[in-house]
Amino acid sequence: MSVELNEKLRTSINDIEAGYEFLLAYAAQGRDVEYTGGGTVSIRDYLTQMQSGLASVADDFEAIIDDLAKESAPLYREYIDVLRADAKKSKMAVDIVLSLPSIGSQVVDNLNATIHIRALLTDIFLLDEALTSLSRAMKC
Repeated sequence: MSVELNEKLRTSINDIEAGYEFLLAYAAQGRDVEYTGGGTVSIRDYLTQMQSGLASVADDFEAIIDDLAKESAPLYREYIDVLRADAKKSKMAVDIVLSLPSIGSQVVDNLNATIHIRALLTDIFLLDEALTSLSRAMKC
């Protein structure tokens, strides 16, 4: 497995997970309007990073399949198509939130609750764990 591809995949996953974790905290703040001051990282920064991860995570998983799942690569590719569809839907939801002039907690709470985001996270966790298991088995 190429370390570069693995690092790219890890970056995509981290961008999505960090964005989701920030969104959970942001939603809990009960903001009616977006806070834009103070020099801290903004909700828009996290959503933009999340967009980037959503745009590439399926391709990043697909890039390592042949190295790790030789015999079952077709099965993994089919599931990556599921992940790809969930990532596309999740990205569209993030795009809608980013298009708003002000991002309040309620819209972020609704974004967090979408079945698309939750399905995507589960897709990522499943594939990540399965591929990690395959990688460990290859080292034995």
